[in-house]
Amino acid sequence: MVAKKPKIVIIGAGMAGLTAANKLYTATSSKDMFELCVVEGGTRIGGRINTSEFGGDRIEMGATWIHGIGGSPIHKIAQEIHSLHSDQPWECMDGNSDENNTTTIAEGGYQLHPSIVEPVTKLFKNLMDYCQGKKLTEDGELDSSYYYKLAAIAASKGGGGGGSGSLSVGSFLREGLDAYFGSVKEQDEVKGYGNWSRNLLEEGVFAMHENTQRTYTSAGDLLSLDYGAESEYRMFPGEEITIAKGYLSIIESLASVLPPGIVQLGKKVTKIKWHGDDEKKIVENGCFSRPVMLHFCDGSMISADHVIVTVSLGVLKAAISDDVDSGIFFCPPLPPSKVEAISRLGFGVVNKLFMQLSPSTQHDEEQHFPFLQMVFHSPQSEMRNKKIPWWMRRTATLFPIYNNSSVLLSWFAGEEALALESLNDEEILNGASTTFSSFMSYHKWQKGTTLHKLCNGNVNSDDKSHQNEVKFSKILKSKWGTDPLFLGSYSYVAVGSSGDDLDTMAEPLPKDNNFQKSATFPLQILFAGEATHRTHYSTTHGAYFSGLREANRLLQHYHCVGIYNN
Repeated sequence: MVAKKPKIVIIGAGMAGLTAANKLYTATSSKDMFELCVVEGGTRIGGRINTSEFGGDRIEMGATWIHGIGGSPIHKIAQEIHSLHSDQPWECMDGNSDENNTTTIAEGGYQLHPSIVEPVTKLFKNLMDYCQGKKLTEDGELDSSYYYKLAAIAASKGGGGGGSGSLSVGSFLREGLDAYFGSVKEQDEVKGYGNWSRNLLEEGVFAMHENTQRTYTSAGDLLSLDYGAESEYRMFPGEEITIAKGYLSIIESLASVLPPGIVQLGKKVTKIKWHGDDEKKIVENGCFSRPVMLHFCDGSMISADHVIVTVSLGVLKAAISDDVDSGIFFCPPLPPSKVEAISRLGFGVVNKLFMQLSPSTQHDEEQHFPFLQMVFHSPQSEMRNKKIPWWMRRTATLFPIYNNSSVLLSWFAGEEALALESLNDEEILNGASTTFSSFMSYHKWQKGTTLHKLCNGNVNSDDKSHQNEVKFSKILKSKWGTDPLFLGSYSYVAVGSSGDDLDTMAEPLPKDNNFQKSATFPLQILFAGEATHRTHYSTTHGAYFSGLREANRLLQHYHCVGIYNN
C-alpha cells in the first residue's frame, strides 16, 4: 500500500492562518513531511488586518493596536523586523489621545468643566475594572458601602465568573451608575449649559464612555455582553501602541518564509466535505484517500488530510444558518456542541470612518484639531438637535489620527456601523459636517489650549460664522459587516455564552480523544482564529496563539518537533 505525504490545507490567509502555515513550514524536519497549502477567498493576505493610506498618512482599516507590549508576540515580531519606527506619518503615532488636548463638549456646543467629566469618567473606569476582576485601589474607591452595593448587584443577578450568568455588563454599569447617584451628596445644579441639567450631563458623559466600550468589545449593545466572562479576558501589561510600518508588515513577515504557490488567492471555499465519524478507510488506486474535500466557488476542488479553518465567527454563523447560499457548507453538518457554541457567542461590527478636513477648515501649523469627546442627548430626547442623523448619535469621539494631521477619525459600532456601510459618501459628509459643526465653532483650535470659541447654543442659521463650519473633502470607511469574507469585526462573550464556548470552538473534528485506537481519520478539521481563544479572543495576538496551537497539534500528531504556545 502506497503512503501519501499528509496534505494540510489552511483556509484563510489572516493572522491565524499564516501563523499556522509559518509554524508548519519552518518546524524542524517538517518541510518535506507535509504538502502545505493556504487558500484565501479574497484578493489579498491579512484578513482583518488591512493597512492602507489616506491623505498621505498610513492608516489601519482593521486591527490597529498592539494591546500591551509586555509578552506580546506581535510586539516581538514588530521589533525583530524593525516595524515600530517609520519616517512616514501613521495613525495614532503619538498615542490614542493627548490628555492635555482632550475637549468634552455637550450637544449644543457646551464645553464641559472637568468637575463634571472627571468624576463620571473615574466612576466608569472603576466599574469596568470591577467587571474585569481588577483590584481597586483606595484612591479609586468612592466609599466602601458603594462597592458593597456593586458586589450585591453582581451576586444577585448571577454574575459569577466564567459566564453563562444572567447579568450583562450593560445592566451592571447602569445599576452601578444608579448606585453612584444614590451615594453622592446632593450637588448644586450647574449653570450656563442651556437645557442640560447636571444629572443629564453626568448621564451623557457616562453614555459616551459606554459607546467607547462598545467599540472596544464589538458588542453593539452592552446589554448583550456577559458580565461573568469579563474577568476571564486577559491583556498584556505595558502600553498599547500602533505599528509604524503598518500591521500588514507582521503578516508579510509571517508569509515571507513560504515558497511561492503555497498561498493561493481568490479561492473561496463553498463546501467542506469530511468523513465525520465514519470509521471505514477509503482506498483509491492503491492509496488511502484523503478524508476531506474542499469545494471552491470556481468549481475546483482540493482534497486534504487535515484542514485548518480560520474563517471569522461571522462566517461560521452564516455557515450554520438556514441560508444555503450564505457561505461555507459543512457536509456532514457540524456537531451540535459546535453549532451551539457558534450560535451563543457574540460577533459584532465595528467600523472606522476617516475624514480629511477640507482646506477651508484647516489652519496653520501652530493650530490643530483637539481630541473631541461628544456628549449627546439621548435619541429619544425632545431636546436633541434633530438635524444630527441618528447614526451619529452614539459616536463618542472625533480626533486627528496624530497631532496636526488633517485626517480625523471616528469609530462606529453595532447598528450605526452597519448603517455607515450603506450610506454613500455625500450622505456621510453631510451628516458628519452637520454633527461636528453643531458641537463647535471652528474659527480656531489653538495648539496647547482648548477651543478658541464655542457655539454655546447661540449660533443661528444666519450667523456668518457658519462659513467656518467643519467641512470634509473626502472620506474612507471600513465595511467589515457586509464583507462576505468576514461578516463582522471580532468576537465577544454574549449573555448566555461563556468561555467554555470559546474552548468548544477550538475543538478539532472528529472529536475523539483516543486517535491511536480509532479507525477514524483523525484531526480532519481544526479550528483557529481569535474566536477560538478563551482569554485573548478579539485580538490579533489571540489569533496568533490559535494558529500556533493548531500547527503544534498537527506537529505533535506526526511526532514532529513543535512547542505548544498558549
